[in-house]
Amino acid sequence: MSDGKRAASAPWIRTRLRTAPGAAVALAVLVLVTAFLAAAFPRAVDAYETKGLRYDIRLADAGRSAVEVSRPQPGLELPRERREAGVRTPELKRIGGALGKALPDPLRADMSSVAYGVRTLKPVLATEPWLPRPDTVPPQLSYTAQTGLKEHARLVKGAWPTTPAEVTSTSRAVRGAVTEETAAALNMKVGSTLRLPTAVGGPLTVTITGIVAPRDPGGSYWSADPLVRTPSLIPDPASPFPQNYWTGTVLLAEDAGPALLATATEPSLFWRFPPDPSTLTGPDGARLTAVVNSLESGPGLLKVRAIAGDTAEVLTGLGHIVQANARMRDAISPVIAVAALGIGSVAAVVLVMTGALIAARRKAELALMRSRGGSLRGIGGRLLAETAVTVVPASALGLLLAVLAVGEGRWWPAALAATGVGLLVCVALPLRTTLQHIRPTLHGAREDMVSARPSRRRTVAELTLLVLAVGAVTALRRRGTSGGGTDLLVSGAPVLVALIAALVLVRLYPLPLRLAARPMARLRGAIGFLSLARAGRSSAGGALPLLALLLALATAAFGGSVIAGIGDARDDAALTAVGADARVSGKSERATLPDELVRTVRDLDGVRNAAPLRVEFGVAMPESAAGDGGVDDSGTDTGADSGGGGDAAGARATTMVGVDPASYTRLARTTGLPDFPSGLLKATGASAPLPEGAKSGPERVLPVIASPAVAARLGKEQHAVDTLSGDFKVQVVGTVERVASLASTNFLIVNSASLEQRAPTTLLLTGAPDPGKLRAAADGSGEEFVVQLRSEERARYVNTPMQAGAERIYLAAVAAGAGYALLAVLLSLLQTAPERKTLLARLRTMGLTTGQGRRLLAFEATPQALLAAGGGLLTGWATIVLLSPGIDLVPLALAGVAGSDTSPVTLRADLWSLALPAAGVVALAAAVAGVQAWWASRRGSITELRAGDSR
Repeated sequence: MSDGKRAASAPWIRTRLRTAPGAAVALAVLVLVTAFLAAAFPRAVDAYETKGLRYDIRLADAGRSAVEVSRPQPGLELPRERREAGVRTPELKRIGGALGKALPDPLRADMSSVAYGVRTLKPVLATEPWLPRPDTVPPQLSYTAQTGLKEHARLVKGAWPTTPAEVTSTSRAVRGAVTEETAAALNMKVGSTLRLPTAVGGPLTVTITGIVAPRDPGGSYWSADPLVRTPSLIPDPASPFPQNYWTGTVLLAEDAGPALLATATEPSLFWRFPPDPSTLTGPDGARLTAVVNSLESGPGLLKVRAIAGDTAEVLTGLGHIVQANARMRDAISPVIAVAALGIGSVAAVVLVMTGALIAARRKAELALMRSRGGSLRGIGGRLLAETAVTVVPASALGLLLAVLAVGEGRWWPAALAATGVGLLVCVALPLRTTLQHIRPTLHGAREDMVSARPSRRRTVAELTLLVLAVGAVTALRRRGTSGGGTDLLVSGAPVLVALIAALVLVRLYPLPLRLAARPMARLRGAIGFLSLARAGRSSAGGALPLLALLLALATAAFGGSVIAGIGDARDDAALTAVGADARVSGKSERATLPDELVRTVRDLDGVRNAAPLRVEFGVAMPESAAGDGGVDDSGTDTGADSGGGGDAAGARATTMVGVDPASYTRLARTTGLPDFPSGLLKATGASAPLPEGAKSGPERVLPVIASPAVAARLGKEQHAVDTLSGDFKVQVVGTVERVASLASTNFLIVNSASLEQRAPTTLLLTGAPDPGKLRAAADGSGEEFVVQLRSEERARYVNTPMQAGAERIYLAAVAAGAGYALLAVLLSLLQTAPERKTLLARLRTMGLTTGQGRRLLAFEATPQALLAAGGGLLTGWATIVLLSPGIDLVPLALAGVAGSDTSPVTLRADLWSLALPAAGVVALAAAVAGVQAWWASRRGSITELRAGDSR
């Protein structure tokens, strides 16, 4: 471009911006918000993935997450001095420093918690008579001489263990310390001595000089090997009888390692590096997995052995932690992609609508320029420059705000997203405007939606989109999103469904207008006929506003349904875990609740219903019933926390639940459990309650309600069972799918009044009792009872950053979808605002009153608003119904919570997410029409009736 052209362009652009500053500012604000959302999305995804990875590493047990390098003691073929030098602190520190520097990126160690030293791999039998022996079995102790004791502990009693003289393998006396928990459990005190046998000479004597307390009990120093902090009572695997013995660890002085070389405890050298997750990001997960694999059995291990010795090994569970995090991320990503594509499509359509509005307002101006010899290239270039002056700074500012608002995340995906928004607007507006002036346009008949006939090209395009939408929905229903990875076609299925619905509704829209126009023409009033005529005189391009509305409403409905499905899944999982609003039970499976405790809890304020249950696990099934090979035994139980099992032993065990039919029926009705046929368990006849102290005979037959699996095993025959509640026969009289407080699908429900032992083991409560009073009542019974609240169990499912971050993104998607829907309505009404003002001005000269003008504009906007609202409701509902079989919400709702129910989470249509945005569309359309009519009535008609204005 020549200098003269540049000089001419600048004043023209500046003049245009000064002439219409409002339009420029509005476009800049829209681009700013859209660029901010587009740039914030990838950064938000990176942020929750980063926080989730760090959270998982920090939450994991230190013994799993730490990277530990270990090697056996120096070889016996080496000279004694060399062996001793290899286990002394200076050599261990040198190797530890080199190993820390050799850790490859992105793995970094938390150097403040690094520990290294010498430890015994083989526990030593401690025969001192003052040590506790629960089952006459002496304790077995381990010994470790590791660095950093003074930095990670505080001295409670005595003195720190030291080495007054140089310790060698011939030394027979060293000093040590134990933690407060170890001292309390093993009766140790300052001055206690322990003896370790040695290979040559007398035993090695360890004198306890101090009792210490950990500064950070949960830190890696104390938690990587829990026995260092807390002793444990474990069963003796070599004993044929159930016998337990104590095991723990004694902390030797830091330089006492050489003394362990003379013992038969298999001393080992170790360097423990807890990971520092503060520098990790979400995208580092794949690299971190590769690094861990290399350290365990790859080039990284060769580097470790070059530093620590040829026999060194690397042990860590960090790779499994990162892989579990990656599995959750891969499961969540496809669901998030659905929201991203939906909102992105809505934003793109709204931006194109904005360009169409600007093009319509400037159509006459550009037609005049074209008629006076302006070339399409020149007009397009000026429009591009004019648009870029406003759009480029707005996109850059949106990117900057996104970077500031979301602190963690990669910058280049955000930059690409913001650039894409700016590029779309800069290209769409000039292209849309110049295409209208390729050929000269003559005034002629208006192309109404009622009279327009779709072309063949449009029909082919619609059929192509229909095939794509059907293919995407079919793929999603068959494969689902739980397979991991993101398929853009599958994730874009809701967008394609909404697109097809918009095209279908645009084709069907003229039909009701034609049918309604005939009876309206016969009426005396002109308002109805004029409103229908105006509603039918929208441009054939009116499909764009409808498409934006349907996309926005469908995306908002889908996002709201995802959030509602997550909440329902967590509520159901909490109900399954607790059984009711609150539960009181014993810590032991067989602990029974005293009658006084039951009465006290039942009378507490806020308790609406109390249902006592007697739960007995591991009830043996009859051999004939258990041997039925045609029944699935995957859910049988042998204990409170038993998992499924398919073996023969598991097939012969089930859970018996004794209930009070009346109170349990009320409980099932309140908590939403399946209807309970309590009338089938009436304690009459052979199942009548036994007198106090009477024994249940083996010929006594009790009716039971069973789970479908157990009912299939037992059939309709009578079967004898032996239980702690009595011996009797059972006969199945009904089935239910679930029972309160049990996740198992194998159970028998019996009337507790018919049992020989009726004392309940569990009390289920509905209502809102005070947690403090409930726990006080349980603690006041003098025994150990556990109180579980459904609200507390529910709160466990919202604690992972990855789940919380994904849920926040869906909340933002719902809000953005609703906002863009309202903006689309506003843009569509603004596009025809000049015509409506001119119409009102003309009709007022013919006697139209202000009230009639308001009704005319409201009735004109009603058909399209109702079409969009009704279409949005149907599209959102249809999208959810079509896609729900392929959507897996378990990773968003329950993943990462130990003991949570991971049954399939069904995506359901949420009424509020469907109705509120649709109602907002109708309300906004009516409000804009009313405001426009009011504003037009306050102004004169001279301006609108001037010759030459657009009709």
